[in-house]
Amino acid sequence: MGQKKLKVVAVAGSVNRPSKTLALVEQILHTLAEAHPIQARVVELGAIAPHLGSAVYRSHLNAIAEAEISAIESADMLIVASPMYRGSYSGLFKHLFDFVGQDALVDRPVLLAAAGGSQRHSLVIDHQLRPLFSFFRALTLPVGVYATDADFSGYEITDQALLDRIALSVEKSLPFLPNRAALPEVIGL
Repeated sequence: MGQKKLKVVAVAGSVNRPSKTLALVEQILHTLAEAHPIQARVVELGAIAPHLGSAVYRSHLNAIAEAEISAIESADMLIVASPMYRGSYSGLFKHLFDFVGQDALVDRPVLLAAAGGSQRHSLVIDHQLRPLFSFFRALTLPVGVYATDADFSGYEITDQALLDRIALSVEKSLPFLPNRAALPEVIGL
């Protein structure tokens, strides 16, 4: 009997399509899928932005936004990537995570990634994204991935160093993945 697929939800925090952030997320998912059986779902911020913007409370969300937030909360693992905007993630990106339950991500492995115009923003993973997921008591994985415009040709990653960093981030993530993917399900627990 094969391994149970790990339910991975990737959040692409760009409001644009196509986007380098989405291309980065897709490459991380592809690399992870080569290393471990996964069932992937991508939540694109741009696609659900119209359903989030006017909501103040979770009860104000429509079914589309609620389904995406529920997917984030029920994932075995998250991949979260955001474009950098004025030295941080966007307000809409934060607004999305404001709706996630405070205890929903406890001990959940989260691979962090970001894309920016230059290396000047490369510490955003440690100075902006890690603290956000520390609030949720999530398990931020040891190696984040930062990409710059120079790493892409159009919306395709062409920089080998970035591809190597993605491979390293996946490799270093594997020991932190939930063991439930390799164990038989126990009824009643």
